[in-house]
Amino acid sequence: MIEIRNIEKSFGDSKVLKGVSTIFETGKTNLIIGQSGSGKTVLLKSLLGIHKPDSGSISFDGRIYADLSKDEKRELRTEIGMVFQGSALFDSMTVEQNVGFPLKMFTRNSRAKIQERVDFVLKRVDLVDAHNKLPSEISGGMQKRVAIARAIVNNPKYLFCDEPNSGLDPNTSTLIDNLIKEITEEYNITTVINTHDMNSVMEIGENIIFLKDGLKAWQGTKEEIFITDNEDIVEFVYSSNLFKKVREAYLKDSKTVPL
Repeated sequence: MIEIRNIEKSFGDSKVLKGVSTIFETGKTNLIIGQSGSGKTVLLKSLLGIHKPDSGSISFDGRIYADLSKDEKRELRTEIGMVFQGSALFDSMTVEQNVGFPLKMFTRNSRAKIQERVDFVLKRVDLVDAHNKLPSEISGGMQKRVAIARAIVNNPKYLFCDEPNSGLDPNTSTLIDNLIKEITEEYNITTVINTHDMNSVMEIGENIIFLKDGLKAWQGTKEEIFITDNEDIVEFVYSSNLFKKVREAYLKDSKTVPL
């Protein structure tokens, strides 16, 4: 579990986060959504320790990040997996080498142990025949699966994903969403996803944080989005005619179900 209490962050005269408080739950897909400039990227970077909040606190299973020593912060980083927006794979490394990189950096495992773990996670993301391929030789969807494999290879407690569906077609996006959700549940990870993809919200949004102008404007589940009367989230999510129709159909059906 990650708990955020009254986080504030400014850059010069611009106040980006204005007292955001929330809890990201373990074993669930926690989504951060909002328009460009809402503060969601700054919030994610604050969770990762890239930005230092001006005030407030971030705690990882009771460990307040600002209170940790350098060694404790280094240890915490080994418990974090990250899936970057553009996958961020090393072009000159094979798939196998990319996935094994964190183990070589952060563990003292033998070569055999590293190979065993790499084989396991590549099989888990359905890439058993891609070991010796370079990133340029595989599709965007496969690159994203390699990025997920690399993120989980070190058995993280916390998984952060920045726009994991960026640049992917709808079918591949759904596959990636489902893979992240399955891994989150299977390994009981606290997963936080920064996304603008409303299909992801509707597919895997178990705990959704909606930011607007640096404030938490709404929080709930994908089911609660259909019935909320919060004008900000309704305007944001249902700007698409397709989602408007889905919501109208959901509300119509819910009224016909006997209590």
